[in-house]
Amino acid sequence: MNAVVDPYSGLQLFELSHVWGVGAPSMPGDDDVRMYRSVKHAQHGVMTHRIRMVMHSGTHMNAPLHLVQRGAAVGQIALKHLFGNGVVLSVPKGMWGLVTAEDLEAAAPGVRRGDFVVIVTGWHHKYSDSLEYFGDSPGLSKEAAEWLAAREVKLVAVDTPQVDHPLATSLGSHRGGPLMNRLVPKYEEATGRRAKDDFPEWNAAHKTLLAAGIPTIEQVGGDVDDLLGKRATFHGAPWKWDQGDACPVRFVAMIDPGGNCRIDSGKEVD
Repeated sequence: MNAVVDPYSGLQLFELSHVWGVGAPSMPGDDDVRMYRSVKHAQHGVMTHRIRMVMHSGTHMNAPLHLVQRGAAVGQIALKHLFGNGVVLSVPKGMWGLVTAEDLEAAAPGVRRGDFVVIVTGWHHKYSDSLEYFGDSPGLSKEAAEWLAAREVKLVAVDTPQVDHPLATSLGSHRGGPLMNRLVPKYEEATGRRAKDDFPEWNAAHKTLLAAGIPTIEQVGGDVDDLLGKRATFHGAPWKWDQGDACPVRFVAMIDPGGNCRIDSGKEVD
């Protein structure tokens, strides 16, 4: 187990983010993260970076505004969606797998109303700048998203590049796509089915969640395997940016094996 243990409280802290920076895998159609040191230690005795990036890079949070006109921006997401209790569900899926409502219903421990829900398909092990990682990934069905929304969950996080199946996004032949020209013919040759018949709606699962006011985190990674099938407390905070559609986040989890840790009352101590 890769937890960091707080010596005072006994809390175990877990990293759920991928390493971010220059070279982070970028969605087809998006520019890479570009970064340079405009001020350097050797020259100035201090260091400052300049960055040009797409906010949907690495482990990042999507606000309702991303897919919903006049939806909340990342800086307007209520704090109850950024810190709270929930569950890490193991839902193994391979190439083009679809996470269904039945998968979520059968996963243990069960999802409680108002939970934070982290869905782990195992795809985070393929995190890379590759055709496979982006084009062959699993995704959530619309029915799975509706199942989560009906339970009024506070946040949904996935270990895949996008919430939806790639054939339901612009990587396929939706909304200005395909951003991966090989994807549709590869799918149709492998399955003998038309991609548009199997995935007629664009980003249906993601839109369902965001329209319900549920922010999402994509590309969960780090040590998430250590928490499979467990309940935990989660924290992931974006920038206080009132026009932002998305933002990279440091997503972390904590558990209290001893049951001894309590939130401080905030009262002044004499």
